[in-house]
Amino acid sequence: MPSHSPQSLEDVLISVWRQTMVEHAKTKGHKLKQVDFCFEERNLRGLQQNPATKSRWAIMAAEGKKVMQFLENGRYIAVVADGKLRTYARLSNKDSTSSQ
Repeated sequence: MPSHSPQSLEDVLISVWRQTMVEHAKTKGHKLKQVDFCFEERNLRGLQQNPATKSRWAIMAAEGKKVMQFLENGRYIAVVADGKLRTYARLSNKDSTSSQ
């Protein structure tokens, strides 16, 4: 039986970003890349940042940076921009209902 060290959600998000945005893994047939995946019974979605919006992430995408937003239950939880992860909420608490 192979020995795998457990990955954190943060590691998985960066891995999905790398596979989708850098290594060009197959994604759903949308203009912007989209990938649905599960991690520890959590249903997550990665969405390529739309450069036509007015967020700072869109500006980065328009400049050619590789930006992917991550959602859980329709809520943005994190973004990876050029390999750097930034979280919007505590990733370890999937039931968090607090907002800032």
